Amino acid sequence: MSNPLLLSENQQFVVVVPAAGVGKRMQASCPKQYLTINNQSVLSHTVNRLLAHQRIAKVIVAISETDEYFAATSLAQNPDVICVCGGKERVDSVLNSLKVMQQAEWVLVHDAARPCVTHQDIDNLIDHCLVNNQGGVLAAPVVDTMKVAAKPQSNETGCLRVHNTIDRSCLWQAFTPQMFKTNELKQAIEQALTNGVLITDESSAIESAGLPSALVLGRRDNIKITRPEDLALARFYLNEQAKGKG
Repeated sequence: MSNPLLLSENQQFVVVVPAAGVGKRMQASCPKQYLTINNQSVLSHTVNRLLAHQRIAKVIVAISETDEYFAATSLAQNPDVICVCGGKERVDSVLNSLKVMQQAEWVLVHDAARPCVTHQDIDNLIDHCLVNNQGGVLAAPVVDTMKVAAKPQSNETGCLRVHNTIDRSCLWQAFTPQMFKTNELKQAIEQALTNGVLITDESSAIESAGLPSALVLGRRDNIKITRPEDLALARFYLNEQAKGKG
């Protein structure tokens, strides 16, 4: 019998990168994926890191119809980057990207604003999914105390109050990439949208379809740039990884 790990080492994959968001929480003059770290856009850092992985053949980038920045990046001239029109929400961008894929059994989806993902984490995710023949997500156990905010009363203004504290023993923080069988993910998203199910990531679509989604332990430096202070942290992680310390 053939070794599935050896097969996975030779198999090539496509990664979808939804990049049509505006990133309002960054309070920046341009979408967060076009902010720069070391003279290169966040999106360029992310896509180039993915393409540098020996098992990734193509990256599909979904951008907004009104995007004014992508054409000026080096990614626009890269033959391994396929650009498609994104949608109003992340899930719409992912679905549009899946519709252009042909004859790919598996697909990975990765956030445009996660430039620090390591190749080792990508390998671990791919190997786990192929060996177990099921999709999965990079994730890490929650380490902070988790609070639920109380719904504000009609006469209350200002700060929120704590409603209760959640047992964190079974809570995990989801990262990307997330990897699933292409047809299953496409069908799960279409079904969820039809049924009005809230989809925040690919795993939530798979879960809504009653399909399994594995948790694959990932590194905590795989941060998503969301707020202004995240940009400096991502710069630090990228610099440390470049030195071989990451």
